[in-house]
Amino acid sequence: MGCSDCKSGGGGCESHKGPQRTVIDEVLAAIYPDRTWGRPDDEARFRAGIREREARGLARSLSTAAKAPTYFRDGGQDDLCHYIYVLCLGREPALVDVRDGLAPPEADRVRERYLRVHLSTVARLATIQEVAMELDRTPDGWVLRELPRPGVYDAKLLKRMRAIVDLIEASDIEHLDFGMVDKPVADADVAEYSGRYGVEPALVNFLFYAQPARTNATVLLHPTG
Repeated sequence: MGCSDCKSGGGGCESHKGPQRTVIDEVLAAIYPDRTWGRPDDEARFRAGIREREARGLARSLSTAAKAPTYFRDGGQDDLCHYIYVLCLGREPALVDVRDGLAPPEADRVRERYLRVHLSTVARLATIQEVAMELDRTPDGWVLRELPRPGVYDAKLLKRMRAIVDLIEASDIEHLDFGMVDKPVADADVAEYSGRYGVEPALVNFLFYAQPARTNATVLLHPTG
């Protein structure tokens, strides 16, 4: 069952939570047998997740399915996922390209909204998070902010959200509601994470990316020439 059943009496998200909990428990047991953040079992995760070539192909397919531009980004050194940004409200050149130095700012004030898809490299899992990007001109240049939300809340994004989930599940990838992974891991050793970030990690940090789920990022872009 995919996201398209939300309005057709299929039970909606609640009907998926039991199976999702089972999947999460099974993946944690296999990939983190000692339940220590930052120490996945390399043998267990070898070829178990979504590789870059497949993730790039999914980005192209998602653009067609969601009828929106998509932008593939590989994860950082400590991340365990690939990112696909789906531009839902905004226009090209997208701020994600401006942020990464692939396009110049073209206005003094821009507001965009994305669905950020995370494709795990340790298991065939995906989750989706709503992200706002804001650009403002200042005397020193442009300030660009990336503002993630703990899930997907804007009703204008739900149609594309359903299309994305349907394609992910048709690709034999388990979609996890973001609310399911934005929770702590019971009985986990999180000392290293807490020392680095000052908070305890959530499931999303074990399965997808390193930073806390609500981390805002700010970039100052200086004028050229």
